[in-house]
Amino acid sequence: MPAAEFRRTPTARERRGDLILAAVMFVGAILSSALSSISQIYGDEQAELWTALVYAFVATAPLAFRRRWPGIVAIVVALAYFTAVTVRVPEIYVGNIAMFIGLYTVGAWMADRRRALMVRVGIIIGMFTWLLITMYRDAISEADKADVVAGAMSPYVAFMLIQILLNLLYFGGAYYFGERSWIEASQRAVLEQRTADLEREREVTAAQAVALDRVRIARELHDVVAHHVSVMGVQAGAARLVIDQDPAESRRILAGIEGSARDAIYELRQLLETLRTPGGETADAASTLALDDIAELTHASTEAGLPTDYAVIGEPVPVPSLVAVNLYRIAQESLTNARRHAGVGATADVRVRYDDDGVEVEIVNTGRAVAHLRPGLGQLGMRERAAASGGTLEVTPRPLGGLRVRARVPLPATAVRQPVQPGSPR
Repeated sequence: MPAAEFRRTPTARERRGDLILAAVMFVGAILSSALSSISQIYGDEQAELWTALVYAFVATAPLAFRRRWPGIVAIVVALAYFTAVTVRVPEIYVGNIAMFIGLYTVGAWMADRRRALMVRVGIIIGMFTWLLITMYRDAISEADKADVVAGAMSPYVAFMLIQILLNLLYFGGAYYFGERSWIEASQRAVLEQRTADLEREREVTAAQAVALDRVRIARELHDVVAHHVSVMGVQAGAARLVIDQDPAESRRILAGIEGSARDAIYELRQLLETLRTPGGETADAASTLALDDIAELTHASTEAGLPTDYAVIGEPVPVPSLVAVNLYRIAQESLTNARRHAGVGATADVRVRYDDDGVEVEIVNTGRAVAHLRPGLGQLGMRERAAASGGTLEVTPRPLGGLRVRARVPLPATAVRQPVQPGSPR
């Protein structure tokens, strides 16, 4: 919040506090006036007692509105104090406190900082001008007295210097504490505004996290269901064709459909357990898929009617589980798309390459020529998975028909230098 836009608005409780303060100060001013009148603080020059009652009201009643109109209250109280001291009203102590509160409130509550400065400086200059005039007048009066002490420092001069010092501390304190109160209030308002902004950002971030989680769920469901339903569809078609001629083969194919259904149910249950567990994690690992499972994926693709070759090139190295899952899903989606769109007689080739910089999975299939790629959820999901792993994805049509999908993910240098030992997890 810019300082120019900051404003302090008194609450109902603060206004009630100001009323109580004004009442207490009024009572204190009456008591101070009575005691000052009895003690004859101004001697023979003291004004009538009724003037002290009027002064007590004028000096304290405005304090009830000090936070709403700080500048006006400070000026009224200061003028009342100057007048009272000039005409020798028998009350000086509560008036001093009231003027201090007025000056402090201008610094602490006046929104227009330029006017706040002008009001305070004006009152301070007026006070010291009045003090110098009074000192000059009293000095002439003292000089006429026969008992003036000669020397560099007379008692009167010492007394006047004490008055100047006290006024400096008095007005300086009122100015300083009022200014500090305003600065602290503005800083507190900035912190509160930032806290509110952070809370709103937290809510937006939470909403975005929910949206991203929904995208992740949709992507997982798309991958799981599309793959297994595609396999079951192809197997069901093959079983229908051979059910009359070769019942044994038909039963074997139907058994494969049953296995695909079990796999789909298992993966859906695993996804459901992930969503049910707080924090999105199950008691087991988030996923048991590894790059080695791509071999089983290609075997299932071959059984589903798309002959698929599989090869590993290079020395295998440890791969983070997230990278392994994402590359597995990319290969799964690519083979599913090939079975759907490549046509009769198509084949596929899957290569997992390890090199000095990372790991790469390439899926190439033959089949129908593709003039241009049509964006869809499958391609979008593959690109998101590659990006989530810090890698890149290329999907390009082949001149002789089919597609080439290449996903590459860089790996940490420590992982690249450490080959996988036989039997170690990837």
